[in-house]
Amino acid sequence: MRAVVLEDYNEPLVVRDVEPLPLGPSDVRVEVRACGVCHSDLSAARGQYAFPLPLVLGHEGSGVVTEVGSSLTAFRVGERVIGSWVAHCGRCFQCLSGRSHLCEAQPVIGARPRVRLNGDELTAMSGLGAMAELMTVDESSLVKVDTDLPDDQLALVGCAVTTGIGAALWTARVQPGSSVAIFGAGGVGLCTVLGAAIAGAAEIIVVDPYPLKREAALSHGATRSVSPADGDPVEQIRACTAGRGADYTFEAIGLPATMRQAFDAACNGGIVTYIGALAADLELPLPANALRAQGKQIRGSNYGSAQVRRDMPLLVRLAETGRLNLAGMVSRRVPLDQVNQAIAAIDQGQVIRSVLIP
Repeated sequence: MRAVVLEDYNEPLVVRDVEPLPLGPSDVRVEVRACGVCHSDLSAARGQYAFPLPLVLGHEGSGVVTEVGSSLTAFRVGERVIGSWVAHCGRCFQCLSGRSHLCEAQPVIGARPRVRLNGDELTAMSGLGAMAELMTVDESSLVKVDTDLPDDQLALVGCAVTTGIGAALWTARVQPGSSVAIFGAGGVGLCTVLGAAIAGAAEIIVVDPYPLKREAALSHGATRSVSPADGDPVEQIRACTAGRGADYTFEAIGLPATMRQAFDAACNGGIVTYIGALAADLELPLPANALRAQGKQIRGSNYGSAQVRRDMPLLVRLAETGRLNLAGMVSRRVPLDQVNQAIAAIDQGQVIRSVLIP
């Protein structure tokens, strides 16, 4: 089978012929039908995350079950599934506490070798490795869905949709009639717009330097867009909210500068939610007394705080009924061989989402 492999940081990705390892008792083999290209893939290729190399990339995928491990009864050949880049074992403290997005089994499952290349065993990004013709995953990293949604749309539920919509609905719990400001309008930021709209926010302000992304946000439910080129985004947001700042702010980029802006743009008593994935060595300085005196709340959002086996089917239903415009998020459909062009398009702000079709 062919797979996209990261062999060295800051070097072009390569498509290699790799050999899937035999199925374990709890493993599922999936024919990948589509895989979104996420900014986290770009960050991984640049070495911002400490993945062991070589690594099969891809964490936003969907497909069809082709084979199941000897101990499994929950999955059947032919069923459609979405990959979950956080495992949900259902047995650890976090899962039993209703926080499967923090599953304690993920580090072990994500580090398990999945394929062989030239005799060496390789791990897969987040235990998935969805930029491939096939992926072998633990059952705890899959969600079964019954839907006729196109594969390129269904794949997005595996990361951007769940992460962004979940941040609005399940992490911040945006209230009807509120004001929302979102820094970053890529795939995750755009889905945060969708989540805020579903929650009933009255004002949804999006900050992004790229006109393409600002326009996409407006077409998906944002009420205003802000360009940093037009001045301090914090002041622009305050001008849109009677000088107070937004009730809810979200940072969907992963940069300390915009994280600080999201803090400053929140009103007194506002909720600040950080979604963007950061390099491991970054730190965020905040004004400690202002945090206390202004009563702002800071929340970290991992995978939208979603309980994926409950929430991914819910999101699929919203897409089926037209409440989520997933088709409008798919900018390009490209083969595996064009993965480097797809990565470059993210870096240059040319797309909302490119989707690889193996």
